[in-house]
Amino acid sequence: MPNPYESRRLVGEYLFFHYASYEEASGGLPVPREAWGFAERIITDLLNGDGPIDSALDVGCAVGRSSFELAQRANRVVGIDYSKAFIDAAKTLQAAGAMSGKVLAEGERMQDFVAKVPAAIDRKRVEFLVADATDLPPLGSFDAVLAANLICRLPEPRKFLERLPSLVKSGGQLLLATPFSWLEEFTPQEHWLGARPDYPSSFEVLRQILEPDFELETTKNLPFLIREHSRKFQYGISLGSRWRRR
Repeated sequence: MPNPYESRRLVGEYLFFHYASYEEASGGLPVPREAWGFAERIITDLLNGDGPIDSALDVGCAVGRSSFELAQRANRVVGIDYSKAFIDAAKTLQAAGAMSGKVLAEGERMQDFVAKVPAAIDRKRVEFLVADATDLPPLGSFDAVLAANLICRLPEPRKFLERLPSLVKSGGQLLLATPFSWLEEFTPQEHWLGARPDYPSSFEVLRQILEPDFELETTKNLPFLIREHSRKFQYGISLGSRWRRR
């Protein structure tokens, strides 16, 4: 099945989702401000910055905004996504600091915008790679690992979750966020984490998988918006969690 995340339309949507300002997104409409800027908030709201962070991994980085945000805290960041089109866009932003994009306004009318990486970020700290989250290449281990809105888009999420202990250093942080939006077009039902009659909730199953190797430190509801056109948005609330590697 073709990867839907390779389309030019979705690259534009995700560039807008990651980099557009609230004013660009809302166009003066009563769009909930607290749900904008998710790719940045996932770091600022979940990452514990008390200790040193030498290295970070962002799995499912899409077009890279969270990876760049991690580069404000870590000396080295690896951003990984399955979509070559998303990674190509992230690499363009890394090289140039900005990239033109288009997002649907209405009908066939498009809205031009420019995605920009904040000038204060050292873009050279980030490396972007195309890879499958359920079949990652050798990467070593990291002080912080992020997977935002990824788990319920994987065909076999347990494969990814079972790899996590080897990716996070002892004492390191695991940052997860997911709305648990299970859809069979992405994840066959037999691979859902719970979420069926007579099964535990998805978060309970997630906790059962992680707790032998990780301690849950905090959870937080993280709203997000993806704009489809100027008067239609996808609104979701991810359950964010921070875990500490034992």
